[in-house]
Amino acid sequence: MYAITIPEPGGPEALVWAEVPDPVPGEGEVLVEVVASAVNRADLLQRQGAYNPPPGSSPYPGLECAGRITALGTGVSGWSVGDEVCALLAGGGYAEQVVVPVGQLLPVPDGVDLVTAAALPEVTSTVWSNVFMISHLRPGETLLVHGGSSGIGTMAIQLAKAVGAKVAVTAGTKEKLDFCGELGADVLINYREQDFVEEIARATDGAGADVILDNMGAKYLGRNVQALAVNGRLAIIGMQGGIKGELNIAALLTKRAAVREHVWPLIGAGQVRAVVDRQVRMSEAAEGHRVLEGSGHIGKVLLVR
Repeated sequence: MYAITIPEPGGPEALVWAEVPDPVPGEGEVLVEVVASAVNRADLLQRQGAYNPPPGSSPYPGLECAGRITALGTGVSGWSVGDEVCALLAGGGYAEQVVVPVGQLLPVPDGVDLVTAAALPEVTSTVWSNVFMISHLRPGETLLVHGGSSGIGTMAIQLAKAVGAKVAVTAGTKEKLDFCGELGADVLINYREQDFVEEIARATDGAGADVILDNMGAKYLGRNVQALAVNGRLAIIGMQGGIKGELNIAALLTKRAAVREHVWPLIGAGQVRAVVDRQVRMSEAAEGHRVLEGSGHIGKVLLVR
């Protein structure tokens, strides 16, 4: 098969579409023919040599995919060859085929096409685990989402509104803020022109945000604490503004069942949708990385076969 390889760490040009050995599913695993994957920040770190996949996982980048099951390993039940699935991966999504443990598989939600389904596993798992399972966002509370127009941000807006929360977002352009408003965000903050601490205080009559979902890390830490309400919860999921960190894929994998139970029905009912900025050919994954690094996108950047 062909996959995106990284012979030497570096810029987007370090990504090489090359022929590699075909993967073989083991016990409790299935082989998936990949139709689409998506670009995530951890992929950029892996390309730069700053993130290593967990031991025993695929060396190729790609933390999620959508496709069709083409083979079953021993001991697999509940899935069949030909099933259309999406999956959260420890690696290997930038490839024609990938081996997936059955515990990481999800059915494609009702009403979602197979390519778009590749935009769902990582954002839904990240948002549901951090905003709802860990931070316990409740109806009537205020959620502040930094990077509201990102893949994670657009999903967080929709899920928070679906449960009856008030949502504030930060973004750097009017276009991005307008899109967040269309998704349901109540408070739109241009971080280039406004102080989000002051804007949150104004929007909440001085109470502050009950939950903050932050993708910046150290750069925003002090101001996030100022913006929090009494008993507020701060969930840091990225370090774009601070030191590099490791992505705990194992922690996300355990959230799959909760996502299928709580998020998939909302998607099937049309209350929540995947936001896709653009599709790029998988063999030209370098272009997808350039888009993400440029931060001009809104939603997810998909890699399609």
